[in-house]
Amino acid sequence: MIGNYRKNFKLFKDNLSDQLGCHNNIEVEMAFERLINIGSVSSIIDVLEWYDEQKRKCTMSSEIIPLNECKQWSMDKETGSFIHNSGEFFRVDGIRVSNTTGREVTGGWDQPILTQIGYDGGILGLIRKRINEVPHYLVEAKAEPGNYNIVQISTTVQATFSNLKQAHEGNATPFSEYFLTPEKVGATVIFDRWMSEDGGRLFNKRNRSMVVEIDELKELDLNDRYRWLTLWQLIELTRRYDAIVAPHIRGILSAV
Repeated sequence: MIGNYRKNFKLFKDNLSDQLGCHNNIEVEMAFERLINIGSVSSIIDVLEWYDEQKRKCTMSSEIIPLNECKQWSMDKETGSFIHNSGEFFRVDGIRVSNTTGREVTGGWDQPILTQIGYDGGILGLIRKRINEVPHYLVEAKAEPGNYNIVQISTTVQATFSNLKQAHEGNATPFSEYFLTPEKVGATVIFDRWMSEDGGRLFNKRNRSMVVEIDELKELDLNDRYRWLTLWQLIELTRRYDAIVAPHIRGILSAV
């Protein structure tokens, strides 16, 4: 199986990489990874069963409550914004939109909008590692209160800078050191870009999207929420199954 990976990658690199406009070996290999399913440590069926199990095991639930009942959140009398007591995370602002001749409502409108403190949201990062020489990416079955089905397959790290600073006074974000200080933990950065967010609901927000690679021999301490998937599998899950892959992975997939 590994021999097939090497053989097919060599053929791809020799014959097609120039036509695809790839500029270095990593870009060439990632273009190849998108197209072929060889050497993955688990099948798509295995991944779907793992995802369903993580949904069943998840105890998180959420319900809509009045804004004025949100603990540690309050209305700032000076700005009129709804803010967290720590001054971190995000705030709910009002925004007035005008000169909207290219939109459905030409006279403009008012709306609430979420403003990330500092505008730069956080880090969305995937760890890449070769398993039996085939590149795999570490994903998490991550629970978020607003997620469809609560649990979605997300990046290794999905954390705002407020979370990374532990403004919530909770636990540190697992594996964040591989993206904050990759050189100290022996990781190599292979993709690092600021990517924009949905401007209809989020004001001037962007996130730092990253892919870092670790040595094939390095072992990570993983619980069962984490899984190693190939790039082909991530794309296949996005293309063929409804609403199980988080948008942050989709954003990275569009760029690498």
